[in-house]
Amino acid sequence: MKNTVPVVLLYTFLKFFTQVRSSASLLADDAKNSTLKSRIVLPEHYVKEIRPPSKQGLPIMVDFNIFVADINSINVEDMDFRVDMFVRQSWIESRLEMPDDMFEEGDDYVTLPPEFFDSLWQPDPYFLNAKVSEIAALNHKFSSVTLYRNKTVKYSARMHAIIACQMEFQLYPMDIQICPMYIESFSYHKKKLRLRWGAGAVTVNPELKLLQYDIGKPIVAEETVDYMLEKSGNFSRLVVFFRFERQIGHHLIQTFAPSTLVVMLSWFSFWLGLDAIPGRVALLVTSMLTLVTMFTGLKSDIPPVAYVKALDVWMAGCMMFVFAALGEFVVVKVLDLRHQLEYDLQMSIMSRHYSTRAIAIEKSQCIWDYDTTYIPKVRNKKAGSKHLLQNNWLDPEYPMIRVCKTRSQKIDTYSRIGFPILFMLFIVLYWPILLLKKAA
Repeated sequence: MKNTVPVVLLYTFLKFFTQVRSSASLLADDAKNSTLKSRIVLPEHYVKEIRPPSKQGLPIMVDFNIFVADINSINVEDMDFRVDMFVRQSWIESRLEMPDDMFEEGDDYVTLPPEFFDSLWQPDPYFLNAKVSEIAALNHKFSSVTLYRNKTVKYSARMHAIIACQMEFQLYPMDIQICPMYIESFSYHKKKLRLRWGAGAVTVNPELKLLQYDIGKPIVAEETVDYMLEKSGNFSRLVVFFRFERQIGHHLIQTFAPSTLVVMLSWFSFWLGLDAIPGRVALLVTSMLTLVTMFTGLKSDIPPVAYVKALDVWMAGCMMFVFAALGEFVVVKVLDLRHQLEYDLQMSIMSRHYSTRAIAIEKSQCIWDYDTTYIPKVRNKKAGSKHLLQNNWLDPEYPMIRVCKTRSQKIDTYSRIGFPILFMLFIVLYWPILLLKKAA
């Protein structure tokens, strides 16, 4: 029992000594880190909420650069596009202390972890027309802070942003979308802070390729706007215009070429006889339904708009030509039926006249001396048949019926030439006008 008490006291003393030593070590590390942090860049009375002082009241100049790494999608339904980019902004922080021993030999800059950026004054630019904007993060934020000997702070970060774009589809599918992206300071007006494009301004990844668009060289601009009425002064703004030109190759293969072939297919009906009613009707109605189905599927690619698009004009033109071919068949069929009725009536009159003359010849018993009376059987034959020619030879007074094309047959003959010519005229007018409007 007596030996147990000294052992417990010794164990308690050792445990207390270990805890005190560990606490002292942590305090020493914190003091070392705090001393290192303040000794390198931040002065003793540095206030990060106050912007750096400038000479004679000049604004702080913030240089802005953007490198577009990827444009994921251009959503025509929501009228926006998603862009992945590297954003770089730099400014001069004159309050920093930059000792020479913090730079490696031969370097004029040092890169610090992104957490250090929270201890500095920061400009507050934002994307005015962005629906969503955020710094890319996996297990940490993809950002960095670089300090230069001349007290320039350069902040870089990879960002995701969904930018709204007011798109126009009058020339669809040969439309060109001009989508601006506005960058503006939220709190500081132009007398306090001015944004400007740095060297290179906006650069697009040369390996970037879009599925349906060709991206042109971005156009940059700087402007000053009066953004909010309750704030005094005007605000500095940067603008970059992205140009997306739709590729026509997909629509040539999927839309224009098939619809042209369907229209040409409807012309085959002009070569079918007027009696082939099921064949002509089936061919024309099938062509019309094919066009309707084809163009209905295309409407899902773009949002419904209140104005007429270039594709709508093409759709209407193709359907009009097929409908006109169907209407032409109705017209020629009606004319053919009317001609047939007139022909039957004429043949009936001629048959009665010939029968009367034959009976008169039989009663007078002239010319022919047969034991039986010859009464020819007049059949209702079409003009130009062999039987009618034989009757004409028997009776010189029987009128000659000429074999000629009817009005309906002439219309079919003219349609074989007229419809292709009119469709070629439609194409010749459609494409040059569309290309001229696109170039304007």
